[in-house]
Amino acid sequence: MEIERWERSEEISEAEKKVIQETWSRVYANCEDVGVSILIRFFVNFPSAKQYFSQFKHMEDPLEMERSLQLRKHAQRVMGAINTVVENLSDPEKVSSILALVGKAHALKHKVEPVYFKKLTGVMLEVIAEEYADDFTPEVHTAWTKMKTLIYTHVTAAYKEVGWAQ
Repeated sequence: MEIERWERSEEISEAEKKVIQETWSRVYANCEDVGVSILIRFFVNFPSAKQYFSQFKHMEDPLEMERSLQLRKHAQRVMGAINTVVENLSDPEKVSSILALVGKAHALKHKVEPVYFKKLTGVMLEVIAEEYADDFTPEVHTAWTKMKTLIYTHVTAAYKEVGWAQ
């Protein structure tokens, strides 16, 4: 994937930040289960993503994935990072810093292709929209689409910064 084709995030308005934070408070109340659902769907839809996880890369059965302590721990880390971003939406420098750390770790240490962040954030949006369908109005969906893009663009900017080339 060429760096020039990486997306730019749209500005998230104050009203949209509030919508994201309100929705997220309900999601985060069930963070472990939602996080596990997101990762299972991610690995089922994009099995090549499992190559980066030695502990569960050979798991095919979603029930086996659900029972995996390593997958649960990773789900908690993912949800925790998203929570930190959501909590700090009004501090763009903090958001950028958090997501840069995530991006650099995944680029340098884990060697994860950046496209997987686009796929993961898409799955995250799908799962949240399904599990919280009553809360997911068009307004909420628009705000979360911007949030998804914000995560992806900041993480992949860190890849560019470290000179990612694959």
